[in-house]
Parts: sequence; C-alpha cells; structure tokens
Amino acid sequence: MFSFGYFLQQTMNGVILGCMYALLALGMTVVYGILRLINFAHGALITLGAFFTYFIFSQLGLPLLAVIFLVLGFGGLMGLVLDVVAYRKLRGGPEVALLITSLGFYTFIENLMKMIISPQPYAFKTPAFLSTIIRTQYLTFRPIDIFIIVSSILIMISFHFFIKKTKAGIAMRAISENLEVANIMGIEVNRTISLAFIIGSAIAAFTGFLWGAKYGQISYDMGFLTGVKAFVAVVVGGVGSVPGAMLGGFILGLAEILSIAFLPTYFAEYRDGIVFAILILVLLIKPSGILGMKEEVRV
Repeated sequence: MFSFGYFLQQTMNGVILGCMYALLALGMTVVYGILRLINFAHGALITLGAFFTYFIFSQLGLPLLAVIFLVLGFGGLMGLVLDVVAYRKLRGGPEVALLITSLGFYTFIENLMKMIISPQPYAFKTPAFLSTIIRTQYLTFRPIDIFIIVSSILIMISFHFFIKKTKAGIAMRAISENLEVANIMGIEVNRTISLAFIIGSAIAAFTGFLWGAKYGQISYDMGFLTGVKAFVAVVVGGVGSVPGAMLGGFILGLAEILSIAFLPTYFAEYRDGIVFAILILVLLIKPSGILGMKEEVRV
C-alpha cells in the first residue's frame, strides 16, 4: 500500500544508489572526454577498492579517516598503473584498440581475483557506528547512508571546481577539445591524462568501499555491471558533461529503486533492463544526452 513514508524511504534509497552511480560516472566521463575510451577496467577498480577496504577493516582495524585516505591512494595508484601499463603506448592508435584493451584488463583482474580470493561473496562488515539503525517517523537509515550522500556531494563539488578552476582541470578540458593543439600549446599530455586516470580511479575505489558498506556484500565480479551502468549514466546525462554525469547517475539510481518499489513484484528481476530502457529512450529523444552538446569530429 502506498504511503508518504514508504515513498520517502524509497526515494532516499534511490538517491543513495544514484550517488554511487554518479561518482563512478564522474571518473568515467573525464577519461572518455580525453581519450574517447569506454573504460571497462573502471569496474575492476570498484572491485579492488571494495576488497582493499575489506582487508583493511578486517585485518588492521584502522580508523575510518585513515581507511578513506588509504583507499583513495590505492585507487589512484592502480589508475596510474593502468594508464602506464595498458593504455599509454596505444594513444594515437585506433580507439577500438583502447576499448578492447580495457575489456581485456577488466577480464584479467576479475579472473585473477577469482583465483586469489574466492568465487564466493564476502560479507562486508563496517564499524558499528556506521551500521547502527536509526528510525524516525518516516525514514529508517544508518549513518553509512548519510555518509554516502554527504561524501558524494563533497566529491562532486570538489571535482566540478577542479575541472573548472584549476590549471590541471583546464588542461584536461583543453585535451578533450583537441589533443594535438593542446600538445602544441605546451600542455604535458601524458601527465595530464595520467592525472585523469588517478582521480577517476581513486573515486572508483572509494565507491567500491561505499558499495560494500551500504549493501554488506562484495564479490570478485561486482564491478562489471556496476561500471556499465555508470557509463549508461554518462551517456544519459551527456557525454563530456560533468553535471550531466551526476544527473545521469541520480536518474538511474532513482529509476532503478522506484521501479522496484512501485511496479509489480515480478519487475524486480528486470531492474537492469529498466536502466537500459531509460538509455534507449533518452537516445531516441536527445542523442547527445540530457545536458550533452552535439560533438564535432576531433582532429
């Protein structure tokens, strides 16, 4: 039966999921904007971040702030390794080569983790102060839910400021417009692209931690479909648009949760199909995405 409290609860759940999609979309949109690369390996960084945090919590018992800095640093390092090992020598070649390499890199990491860790899911336990249940008149939530929303908003604002106001962010925008001209103007292309991978991968690893803390379970293959949905958010919001990536993430999160909550119960197993149905609908109406601009062919 419909009630205001139920609607509010499900909307909050959708916003939380949308926050995580939006964070992943931010990292993907900056890499795609520069290299025109659908970075499937982004999903592997979600998984790596989740398991890295799991072992820190279970083995070291470090405070939350230290865990956050460690997982961000770990994700950034993995992003740098990914750029140097997998992509750097392919720049300037066919874009399909980068695409296939990213898919291969994801498959390699997924199977490596399956062999080293386990094909079985892990229960992800967070500190008690993050998992305490709080009940109000209309909402039931945990501190981790508020943490996801607040940290996501802070990261999104910081990312937007970085892209618009800092020298490195302006250099990324210049490279996304025209790589050759940016190189002629003296921008250090390799360093700037590596920085984009570091930032995007750090956010992806942090999102892996948020995902595990929210849903209480992580697995070796958790990153693929999540990463694909994040790219769907990029396309829905508008490729190359940072606000569009955030908007796309929130749209998908809300649509996924609210459709399960208010449609007949058998629709729950089609939640992934609903996400892609939204993608098709948006592309039919506005092929460049909600906030996207029509792209010109880059030289």
